[in-house]
Amino acid sequence: MVSAGLEILGLGLCVIGSLLVMVVCGLPMWKVTAFIEANIVVAQTIWDGLWMSCVVQSTGQMQCKVHDSVLALGHDLQAARALTVISCVFGVLGLMVVIAGAQCTNCISAENVKTRVVNAGGVIYITSGLFVLVPLCWMANNIISDFYNPQVPASKKREIGAALYIGWAATALLLIGGALLCCSCPSDGNSGYSAKYSPTKRATPNGTGDYDKRNYV
Repeated sequence: MVSAGLEILGLGLCVIGSLLVMVVCGLPMWKVTAFIEANIVVAQTIWDGLWMSCVVQSTGQMQCKVHDSVLALGHDLQAARALTVISCVFGVLGLMVVIAGAQCTNCISAENVKTRVVNAGGVIYITSGLFVLVPLCWMANNIISDFYNPQVPASKKREIGAALYIGWAATALLLIGGALLCCSCPSDGNSGYSAKYSPTKRATPNGTGDYDKRNYV
């Protein structure tokens, strides 16, 4: 029961983490406009994401434009695209592997094999978390470096967007959930209760059997 509970908890954390990674992959708020110097009140806010850039007006209107060329993007955005998509694919693959080896399913009969399959699913989820962690830290490092670089104009400086924070939370869920799945062990087939059977009584010619006559009045 403890092992099954760990599997359910680990799988739940990993599924939530994978869904958050997919949300982060589509959100345009990886980089946001930095409000520095006298630009406390601006007419528009710029969001930069993996797939598009959006401009939000002070009136609430938003216009987004998909990046025209992949080669025109920076190396950090290109790597973030590839690694984030790979992380999403690994999340789906890990879900299929863990479900196939879970104790609540009958896809695999051998307990030892099921445990190894679940452990393999945990490793896949941990790998998925590492794949998404690399572009998040890389992007955050570039944003911070450009922010404190005096040679970068104030209009080009950006701040860390909400997508990065959500991505770090997703990474933590994937790593914790994957570790729980790796801790799964085969369930003990012995229930702790042994059934005791009494020997068969032979019937005698008088029909009373071998029972003790003291049981009769």
